[in-house]
Amino acid sequence: MHKLLQNDPGARILLLGNEAIARGALEAGVAFATTYPGTPSSEISLNLFQIARESDLYFEYSTNEKVALEVAAGAANAGLRTLCIMKHVGVNVAADPLMTLAYVGVRGGLVLISADDPNMFSSQNEQDNRYYAKMAGLPMLEPSSVQEAKEMIGQAFELSEQLGEPVLLRTTTRINHSSAFVDFGLLRKPVTKGHFQKDPLNYVTVPAVSRKLHVKLLENLAKAEAISEQSPLNRVTGQGRWGVVCNGVSYNYVRDAVADLELTDKVAILRIGMSNPLPAAKIKTFLAGCDKVLVAEEGEPFLEEAVKALAQEAGLTLPIKGKGEGLFSRLYEFDPALVRGVLAAYFEVPYTPPTRLDLSGVPEMPARPPNLCAGCSHRATYYAIKQAARGMDTIYPTDIGCYTLGFLPPLSMGDFVICMGSSVSSACGFSRATDQKVVAFIGDSTFFHSGITGLINAVHNNHNFTLVILDNGTTAMTGHQPHPGVDMDALQMQGYHHVSIEAVVRAVGVEHLTVIKPFKVQKSIEQIKSALSHKGVSVIISQEICTLYARSLKTLKARPFQVSDRCKNHRTCISELACPAFYLEGEKVRIDANVCVGCAVCAQICPENAIVPVKAKG
Repeated sequence: MHKLLQNDPGARILLLGNEAIARGALEAGVAFATTYPGTPSSEISLNLFQIARESDLYFEYSTNEKVALEVAAGAANAGLRTLCIMKHVGVNVAADPLMTLAYVGVRGGLVLISADDPNMFSSQNEQDNRYYAKMAGLPMLEPSSVQEAKEMIGQAFELSEQLGEPVLLRTTTRINHSSAFVDFGLLRKPVTKGHFQKDPLNYVTVPAVSRKLHVKLLENLAKAEAISEQSPLNRVTGQGRWGVVCNGVSYNYVRDAVADLELTDKVAILRIGMSNPLPAAKIKTFLAGCDKVLVAEEGEPFLEEAVKALAQEAGLTLPIKGKGEGLFSRLYEFDPALVRGVLAAYFEVPYTPPTRLDLSGVPEMPARPPNLCAGCSHRATYYAIKQAARGMDTIYPTDIGCYTLGFLPPLSMGDFVICMGSSVSSACGFSRATDQKVVAFIGDSTFFHSGITGLINAVHNNHNFTLVILDNGTTAMTGHQPHPGVDMDALQMQGYHHVSIEAVVRAVGVEHLTVIKPFKVQKSIEQIKSALSHKGVSVIISQEICTLYARSLKTLKARPFQVSDRCKNHRTCISELACPAFYLEGEKVRIDANVCVGCAVCAQICPENAIVPVKAKG
């Protein structure tokens, strides 16, 4: 039995934040869950995916976040408690249905988790999704701890059903990926079958209906503000004439800083756990009791701007600051030392930072840049394309996935990336605006997510570029989640249909389609040359299963290689492939047999044929 299915109220178990969120959803009686995987939210989905295989929970990895929210909207409006999970940039994809779903509302509770990523640990930006709640006119909750994240899921479902609106739960990486002991509550039995009541004058958003629904949304927002005023999620701790307003993990840093600086009798803290709508009256009352206020929030000055506006409304003239020179930055994550230093400086209290350890005699940590795995088929594909395109003036638009790392030298196969699916569409623009040869890269999961529409656009408008679909049989970057092109039988899961990428590409009208096996280097180069010479849209599907995924399926038959005495130290293997299985021993190239998986790409490009399989023992 999955550990999160233990119906043992009072049990105290160490959980990852994402595991705690999944448990909270189960305790709230979630019946239906949808997602597109994205770090830092992925483990919520993984746990629910596993749980669905031994419970009544319906869970799906949807094609993209827009689809995930639309599927969730259907289930919630049939009366089921529904969870929709994505990372912060995924909300951009889901924003279209989100804005109008706010008008339509829901019958069963619907919670949308937005996992934000300050410091961009695994993301292309660090946007602050509190603005989505404000723009949509929807309630948003923000936990400050792992335990609170579990509890807030249930509170979010209750609030959603009370208002008849979706509710956003915003986490950050520090909550998602921290571990803490969590107290289990009672598992609530979910209602797994609903019934949709037809009501087109409230559900079909033609303009005449939407005008009426917008009025309802604003009425619900007013109700939500009244709830926010009374909510224990927005609370004041401590007392004093200095004030700090904060949210999320910043609350923990502030609380610790106040204690460390011995200011508990001088500083009052207003923790905002329901960040939209804000409790305007509570904030004004708090400000009236302060001489000076600091706003501590990661990301954008969302709270700071609101607090200043409310102070103006109340006729208060006290200093209120948050972001700025010598204060908090809009960049990256906070940490305890940063918050302690800013708080001390702002309130002008004596503070001597701890003496840093003298590390002058300690060598620097070796750099460990991200890299494609040993035996990654993307490396072989990139090498083959570089050889086939040698002498051409090329542009390589790329996309979001493991293969993005191909932009690093020595591969250097990535010139432009914005978001999921952008490689195909931006290639259209590059091919029209320049005379350069455009070769775009997209992964199999990303192709299904948002690459198909760009390809249809390219075919219809007769653009001239080559699209390389890197099909490694899984959604690799976020942890090997399935997508429509995955063979679900390999996961011992029935009831799914396999969608062929090749069939989709042919169906949209691509005339020049090539399927390559990238570990067959020379043949791949010849096939790629043919695709590159085609005028119009050509597509190459590079098929080879992800090495790590194959290992997890126990289908990987690794046979390591070694560098023989024939090596003349040309180092082509390192300078053109840079597989992490290679290392230098003095001046000699060596292969780590514990890392090498035996893809044999290096053996095929070695000018002396000096790379050979390790002989089996015995």
